[in-house]
Amino acid sequence: YKWQKTLGNYIAVAGQDNSVKIFDRHGHKLTTLHLPGFHHQCVNVMYLVKRFGYLAGIVKRYINTDHLPLQTFLLISNNLCLFLCCLFGFLRDQMSFILWSKTGPLLAVGTAKGNLLIYNQQTSRKIPVLGKHTKKITCGCWSTQNLLALGSDDNTLSISNHEGDTIRQTTLRGEPAEIYFSVMKTDERSSQGESTVSVSVDKRVLMLFNVNDPENRIELAFQPHYGSIVSYRWYGDGYILIGFSLGFFVVISTHIREIGHELYQAHNHKGSLNSVAISSSLSKAASCGDNSIKIHELSDLKDISNVVQLDDETKGLDQLSWTDDGQLLAVSTQKGTLHVFLTKLPILGDSFGTRLAYLTSLLEVTVSNQVEGESPVAIEVEVEPTFIAVGPYHVAVGMNNRAWFYALVDQEPGFNKLKDIEYLGTIASMRLNADYAAALFEGKVQLHIIEGKDQEEKKQMKLFPDDDGKGRILCHALTTDFLYYGTDVRLCNVVCVLMEDWETVSSYSHSVGVRKVFPDLNGTRLVFIDDKNGGFLFSPANVISCVELPNFSPTITGVLWDNWHADRGVFVAYDDDKVYTYALHKATIYGPRVVLVGSTALPFSQKPLLLYNGELTCQTASGKTSEVSLSTHSFLKRSSGTDSVPELSKQLAQAIMLKRFHEAWDLCKSAGRKDDWAELGKACLVHMEVELAIQVYRMSGNVGMVLSLQDIQGIEDKNLLAGHLAMFLGDYNLAQDLYLSSTSPIAALEMRRDLLHWDSALMLAKRLADDQIPFISKEYAVHLEFIGDYVNALAHYEKGMTHNNKVSAIPSFTCFTLQMIFFWLKTVICYIVFLLKMYYLLYSQLLMLPLHFIFVFI
Repeated sequence: YKWQKTLGNYIAVAGQDNSVKIFDRHGHKLTTLHLPGFHHQCVNVMYLVKRFGYLAGIVKRYINTDHLPLQTFLLISNNLCLFLCCLFGFLRDQMSFILWSKTGPLLAVGTAKGNLLIYNQQTSRKIPVLGKHTKKITCGCWSTQNLLALGSDDNTLSISNHEGDTIRQTTLRGEPAEIYFSVMKTDERSSQGESTVSVSVDKRVLMLFNVNDPENRIELAFQPHYGSIVSYRWYGDGYILIGFSLGFFVVISTHIREIGHELYQAHNHKGSLNSVAISSSLSKAASCGDNSIKIHELSDLKDISNVVQLDDETKGLDQLSWTDDGQLLAVSTQKGTLHVFLTKLPILGDSFGTRLAYLTSLLEVTVSNQVEGESPVAIEVEVEPTFIAVGPYHVAVGMNNRAWFYALVDQEPGFNKLKDIEYLGTIASMRLNADYAAALFEGKVQLHIIEGKDQEEKKQMKLFPDDDGKGRILCHALTTDFLYYGTDVRLCNVVCVLMEDWETVSSYSHSVGVRKVFPDLNGTRLVFIDDKNGGFLFSPANVISCVELPNFSPTITGVLWDNWHADRGVFVAYDDDKVYTYALHKATIYGPRVVLVGSTALPFSQKPLLLYNGELTCQTASGKTSEVSLSTHSFLKRSSGTDSVPELSKQLAQAIMLKRFHEAWDLCKSAGRKDDWAELGKACLVHMEVELAIQVYRMSGNVGMVLSLQDIQGIEDKNLLAGHLAMFLGDYNLAQDLYLSSTSPIAALEMRRDLLHWDSALMLAKRLADDQIPFISKEYAVHLEFIGDYVNALAHYEKGMTHNNKVSAIPSFTCFTLQMIFFWLKTVICYIVFLLKMYYLLYSQLLMLPLHFIFVFI
């Protein structure tokens, strides 16, 4: 059997029933090529699909005459139309080997007498080469440079070009088997391509032959208890995986410094090993033997990711083969059975609310809602889909320009096929809600009703945008009430359409194109990613409110909003490696803002589908779902009494950033540290949670803060309340701005006067209360006089008197005279107190208390 190259959509199987069967990747038999009059089986069937869809095989035929020898024909199938290639006119002897080139339509055909024919399927040119070898050609390999290596029963290895001319030839110490071109691992990488030929000699020795250095070939012998070499494969940067008949599994390196050393060795199968295979796209290796298949991770060969038992195969297994994309692994058996295993699924899935739909097999989609306790339902689909969309009551799958819709059956756990629709272009993505489907194709979105009669569907269908000048649509999303789409032009990058009347209700112009939009379930907020890989949070109700997401990774591919009722403002952005948790703080003294809470490592090859209360549901490549707990929600699963103080502080910070104040209260109560209560109280002030802040400060014993908060508890003006809270937090500039934007701007002036911020108070008085300038000037002058700045004090006294003649200010000369008298009086009193203090220290300690009071009084 052979897989179709590159695509892996078909597999051709030849047996001893005089036929070649072709199956698709879903196991459906497409056709059977009967070979009437032919005996035995096709051998070495191969596909070529780089540019041509040809299947080639060798057919043996017996002719019932005494003088005609055994004949072999080359069978070539193009689009399943069979014809015999007339190559036997050039090669009268029996064919023994065929191989398509890796890079072109060249077919090499070897015969039992050592002759070679190179056939060009595109030009029908035939190049016969007689006497390439003296005996039967048994194995060979093409290189990417169209060099052909052939092995023969005459114990020789030949290297030829695409014209059949011999470039190199060397003698071997035994019969060759399994030839491959590759690149040896050297200190200085050669730019000459695949110059190393490896060949298994007599199934005991592995020989490495350098085409450019034929004299220095390398022969590697292995321990006898391994058995004979069954199969081997190159992989990675010059590594070779070798399977031995007695079940051993060995990895060696072709680096000149490491040759002769085994990098990995394991007794993978107790009795025997039949074949090995490697998938470079999956980075996995497989071996079969003892009626089992074992799959290893190439990054760590000790890690066996899967073991498949085939207990029914009593006669043993035969050959392993992977498709080029690694999705399917086939193994043939001695009993005549071909098993095909699905090793990798396209990760296709979608979610709407808490409902999930994801691909569980090539022709099966599973719908589940574990949050609401619904049992999973499997839907058998007609084609292998390239997209999946799910809504509250429907599921849509499809490929190219066609989509199939399935509806949830009432009173029964299942889905029934509703209809299929053809669109005007290849569908890039599709979204569903309860009643409508929106399909994106060729820069437009077609919105139509899902269930309805033909005439009703035509009426309830619209194409967006209706004007080509509004640009191409790059992305779209559908919520219960709104359709969102992003375009590639700056005029209106994010457009919100109300489903009720299909009219645009808001649009936002961004500096560059918008390529992805992710609204929350209600459609009141959305995250979009622009062409510069920047992330932004946008509120359609307030087109001015667009906040750039902090520390947004340029590798982000998707966003999920938390569906838990208390976490409506929490969402995650994810790429292939990490999940980043963000929280929207809608009502704070600083205004709306978005904070990055933290990040969580994402398991390899998993796609997030649903976020619910810190639990991330991901789809795996095996068609299943897995649960990933976000590290930013670790406080939800803490073990009471066992967490350390730093861990509790970390959990408290996470709970505060996620606005989970109930959990933060429990953390502070279990820890009992004053610093934690203070941190929680500060967070309550920031988020304007006055009642909770009163309880927190009461627990921490801060009586002054409790009384202050109780005084402002009933204030309804948000700006005025936020100004008071900002003042309590010591952010006076912010408090002033909030006061000025409130209904009581005079509070800003009062705050500055209470804080003795005289310059700011005077500036505010000019704007808010001109009659207060004399009093503030007098208070400022008194303050300056107290600290000894008499010049400025005098200036402010005069300023207050000039501004309002009603203010009684002392004349400047009298003021200066009194200042000098007060200065000398204070100096004399201080000198007398100093003498009394010295006398007390020297002679009488009994009088310390009364003298101390006298000193303080003076």
